[in-house]
Amino acid sequence: MRFKKPMISLVAASMLALAACGGSGTGGGNAGGEPSVNTKDLGNTGDGTDPTRKGPVSIAGAKKGGTVKVISYAGLNTMDPTEAYYTNTSSILSGLVTRSLTQYVYDPAKKQMILVPDLATDLGKPNSDFTKWTFTIRPGVKYENGDPVTAQDIKYGIERSFDRSTFPEGANYSNLYFLDGDKYKGPYKSGDNYKGVTVKGNTLTIQMAKPFPDMPYWGAFPAMGPIPKGKDDPAKYRQHPLATGPYMFQQYTPEKTLTLVRNPNWDPKTDPGRTAYPDKYEFNFQTPSAKVDQIMLNNTGDAANTLSYDNVLAPDLRQFSTQDKDRLILGGQPCTFYWAPDYRKVKSIDVRKALAWAYPYRDAALAAGYIDGITRIFDQGGNLMPPGLPGRTQYNPLPGHQGGSTDPAKAKALLQKSGNMGYAIKWLFATDDPNSVKAKNVVSDALKKAGFNPQPVATTVADLSTVREDPNAKINVRSAGWCSDWPSGGSWFPPVIQSTNLKAEGLGSNYPVFSEPSVDKKIADVQTKPVAQQPAAWDQLDRYVMEKYFPLFITGYGGVAMMRGSNIQGMNDDAVFGMPTWKDIWVK
Repeated sequence: MRFKKPMISLVAASMLALAACGGSGTGGGNAGGEPSVNTKDLGNTGDGTDPTRKGPVSIAGAKKGGTVKVISYAGLNTMDPTEAYYTNTSSILSGLVTRSLTQYVYDPAKKQMILVPDLATDLGKPNSDFTKWTFTIRPGVKYENGDPVTAQDIKYGIERSFDRSTFPEGANYSNLYFLDGDKYKGPYKSGDNYKGVTVKGNTLTIQMAKPFPDMPYWGAFPAMGPIPKGKDDPAKYRQHPLATGPYMFQQYTPEKTLTLVRNPNWDPKTDPGRTAYPDKYEFNFQTPSAKVDQIMLNNTGDAANTLSYDNVLAPDLRQFSTQDKDRLILGGQPCTFYWAPDYRKVKSIDVRKALAWAYPYRDAALAAGYIDGITRIFDQGGNLMPPGLPGRTQYNPLPGHQGGSTDPAKAKALLQKSGNMGYAIKWLFATDDPNSVKAKNVVSDALKKAGFNPQPVATTVADLSTVREDPNAKINVRSAGWCSDWPSGGSWFPPVIQSTNLKAEGLGSNYPVFSEPSVDKKIADVQTKPVAQQPAAWDQLDRYVMEKYFPLFITGYGGVAMMRGSNIQGMNDDAVFGMPTWKDIWVK
């Protein structure tokens, strides 16, 4: 999954995995009082599921009423459930507004996210080889306008998820795994008579093109929820998706503001995961990061009813961790951030490796406002998969390179050896993001010292992801990242480096523009292995790709350090998204 949009400009970008890794509503820290996260367990997703969980849900001591104010620098790029694939858009929709086949809830005892039913009555029933999944759709669920949600609506929503042209930034797992997913183009181009999903009464059956044991996790995405046919004009629906959850849109200005109010037709008895204690949510975006911190530190008046899912800036961490420790939410975030040289343009592996030696990991992260060891982790190897993901064994594809270390002499030696001294490096930065500008300057200086010719390309926060997605953009390196969609390498290698993820209309999530038939074949081979063998096989593929081709290099792994006002209760780290646990929040 992609990280919340504007944060892409802060040197890195990029849906996450299943388990919280130490974050809680009581903050975090070690015995000495210093804030910390478990950096070796960021991607540890556990195996928490509860297929029989039922609604309604209540929280002891929680009271109805009040307004939750949310401030963030990160705006929302699209709120159409079919295309919502950034951590903030997906989290807000699935936590508060829309419902899907399955969902995640926070287990405070285990401090872990648990997969439970949502619109389906359980987590689905597979056949013996996971090539067919059957879901029973629960009755009694309604849209905000009072219309009933039907299994046919969910079928239509799934059909929309194949459309990579109308929804270029949406996840492509339906294309990769579902029957004829490489041929069916969605209802607007191919019609809505898709044979891979069938409905009989309240039973929905999905046929796969290959084994897909992870379907219950894909089922939790907004794209796997209902869309009413005839009311789904993409230009309009992204402005106001029909609510099936406890809150609905009252006002929305893309990238700037969003107000959610109660959905009068949400029935808590039909929902095994969500609560609806606050009366309203008011989101304000594009708030400068320094201002976010000052509002949260202030904690008086409206600030006491405010939360932010942005990470606290490094200079303000000490004050939070000493004076306001209980309002600092620390936790894991199974994300990998990386620089991806364009494989079509930067053809020399020596140049790609020289970049990895030249990159100023810690200085660039500091300039961008990240916190070493908390919101940016450097010492956990060079795997594409983040630390703690099942099957992962730590390694570094550059012998002698330690995470976070920079060596311009080694970079220059590789450039000289390959005849590439003065090689031009062109990457994007956002002129309206001060942290992006600072990071750009640090990176430019480091590349110049290593023998490169840095040529940063200016854009804006609003346009950055669009330009980066363009396969013809006049850049040769993309600053990017990825977060686990679920606890498996199957949510990493198909979307990030598989050739079939490259489309003429955009790169999808293959930011290295990487294409190697041998790697495509190995991905397909792993997907057909027994489920128990897949974690080790994904790890072996990780090593093979990085050691043989080195299509990208890791700039760090992620954690979270979010902030809440003293009146905000029930806020923990939902490490599926690295976002607040919206379903549990109430106002004191």
